[in-house]
Amino acid sequence: MATYKLTVPISEEEIRKLAVGDQVLLSGTIVTGRDAAHKFLIENFIHGDPSKASPEDRKVYERLKELLKEGVLYHCGPVVGKKEDGSYYFVAAGPTTSIREEPYEAEVIEHFRLRGVIGKGGMGAKTLEALQKFGAVYFHAVGGAASLIANAVKEVVEVHKLEFGVPEAFWVIRVEDFPVVVTMDSHGNSIHSVVEKESRKNLESLLAG
Repeated sequence: MATYKLTVPISEEEIRKLAVGDQVLLSGTIVTGRDAAHKFLIENFIHGDPSKASPEDRKVYERLKELLKEGVLYHCGPVVGKKEDGSYYFVAAGPTTSIREEPYEAEVIEHFRLRGVIGKGGMGAKTLEALQKFGAVYFHAVGGAASLIANAVKEVVEVHKLEFGVPEAFWVIRVEDFPVVVTMDSHGNSIHSVVEKESRKNLESLLAG
């Protein structure tokens, strides 16, 4: 296990060096996205016909392509405040449960060439395969430390699709030394799958009496 400081955008070479258990301090610009965000990208652009989307949605998509290439997507429904000048700031920025995005994440990783996904609780086999194939990792952020994590968010750069609601919008944020741990790496290793297997084994043992 090692500690790394990485700045977004992150190269595939840097990601391939990471292993499960490594601690990482992330800096740079990252994007939040939850259920509505993933569904929007899949239905309108990854599976859908972009030419049929509204001009506004196409602009959002093109901007996200820039931000997410070799970038990081954060599963987060932030608590957001607004300053007198109209700018936003994060009050709390804790991770949300990632497994809800399992049906979508592999295709999002491939399409946008993501290098990292941040959340809590880990993801499944389909996402793990995509991490290995395309050179990305899953970063676990500490649940229950929403206010602490918000301190690493230095600026809300922009927001897209606010009509989805504050928790579901695409928030583009600049972070400094955002603390995460690699729990699924680009070599097919997952702490979460190990824990699941051990839990299942223990449960079967208990049921067997």
